[in-house]
Amino acid sequence: MVGTKAAVRFAAAILLAASLTACGDGGLFSKKGADRNQNLEGFTPEQIYTRGEYELSQNRSDDAAWYFSEVERLYPYSDWAKRALIMQAFSFHSDQNYEESRAAAQRYIDFYPTDEDAAYAQYLLALSYYDQIDEVGRDQGLTFQALQALRTVIEVYPDSEYATSAVLKFDLAFDHLAGKEMEIGRYYLRQDHFTAAINRFRVVVEDFQTTSHTAEALYRLIEAYLALGLVDEAQSAGAILGYNYQSSEWYDAGYTLLTSRGLDLKSRGNNWLSTIYRQTIKGEWL
Repeated sequence: MVGTKAAVRFAAAILLAASLTACGDGGLFSKKGADRNQNLEGFTPEQIYTRGEYELSQNRSDDAAWYFSEVERLYPYSDWAKRALIMQAFSFHSDQNYEESRAAAQRYIDFYPTDEDAAYAQYLLALSYYDQIDEVGRDQGLTFQALQALRTVIEVYPDSEYATSAVLKFDLAFDHLAGKEMEIGRYYLRQDHFTAAINRFRVVVEDFQTTSHTAEALYRLIEAYLALGLVDEAQSAGAILGYNYQSSEWYDAGYTLLTSRGLDLKSRGNNWLSTIYRQTIKGEWL
């Protein structure tokens, strides 16, 4: 994903590359795809950079990244090298080479922390993690890293064009972690490992209460506590469910489960759920 300013700049460069292709440019545009044995020392940084843009326009992101890296290698202290570095990060990301994209983005942040594209570099770095967390069952270490990188975009570059998107992705990644806890908790519940299941659902209720999974977690706590004969805890979970999620399907299920046993959705006893219920009533949710 390219920001508005970056998209305009990239599109203009690609148009320039296309025009140079039509005219010819000293042999640099004479081959299809990158010839990585070609000696580029006789070309200007602008010519090499433009060839990289041309490769992008042809959907050859890996070749584009190579040309941009050659600009950085041959002309390391030039303005073209700076521009090529952010384009390396973009090209590698387009090629789904997330590790190299992240490395290029981090170099850009290290070398040019105050540049106008530093926010985009940080956003690309975050995306290099975020775009790999599409499945709940995958290693959640990527999700934690995505959250950290997205938080940096939000906190360090709050006025950038990427901050709003970073907030949205942060919320989705946070929801993703809660989904993982729910998946494990449901597994333990099916295996009748009720204490282990409760521990997972408790994490969702206490640490991920703003996600879409909290209502189900409270219902699953009712199931697990009833299975253990811990009625006070089950009723307290039902009370929170009724207070915060009365319009959800999980409230209906919890109400049916508790009332079918002659129990009310009412906070009882002195347990962690009754404490949360009291905080909720006082408007001090967690």
